[in-house]
Amino acid sequence: MGLVDTHRHDMIAVLSETSAPTASLRRLHNAMRKSPSGRAILRDRPRITSTSISLPELASLPPGTFGRAYSDWLARNRVTPDTRDPVRYIPDPDLAYVMQRYRESHDFYHVLLGFGVSLPAELVVKWFELANFGLPVAALSGIFGPLRMDKSERDRLCKTYGTWALRAGGKADCLISVYWEKEWETPVEELRARYGVERPPVGFKTWREQGRRLQAEREATAAHAV
Repeated sequence: MGLVDTHRHDMIAVLSETSAPTASLRRLHNAMRKSPSGRAILRDRPRITSTSISLPELASLPPGTFGRAYSDWLARNRVTPDTRDPVRYIPDPDLAYVMQRYRESHDFYHVLLGFGVSLPAELVVKWFELANFGLPVAALSGIFGPLRMDKSERDRLCKTYGTWALRAGGKADCLISVYWEKEWETPVEELRARYGVERPPVGFKTWREQGRRLQAEREATAAHAV
């Protein structure tokens, strides 16, 4: 179920742990150790939950800042930071924390890239994560998730965002080392520039509107042909 349903956080959590090779997690751990912010994260081991961060404070930040964008994203999509399950199946505590950090930072990538929580939006973020982190769970979700979409929407999503997401994820700095909690007041655009995150070719809202127009045109053509 977790292979195709990107909203089943429990199943995806199990999949992410059982499919992640120790070598992949060790590589991310080593990448964190090579940067000052990554080392600080490994030292502090911060968690991202509604009790560890002040959502009211984030909501009061100026528009355009990362913290305000994250707060607005949570409200707009009706989600909370508390949907990520704790890591259970990785025995090494250091690698378990790397997986936990990856899991809890996931929503920040949605904010940075400008995508919501619909299935198509989630898949684009997974493609980006695959290129940036190289963890198998992103590949599995990115491959099997599209099977839940109709062919026309799936083809349009891949054509618009597939190449971009893989290229952007591969070119950007490894985001596992970003100490997001210290960047609340930083403008989102500044973060994108600092970490080399390429903007998508089309805003996701525009992409959805284009899809609705295409669907309406197809329905009108079909009705006319009857």
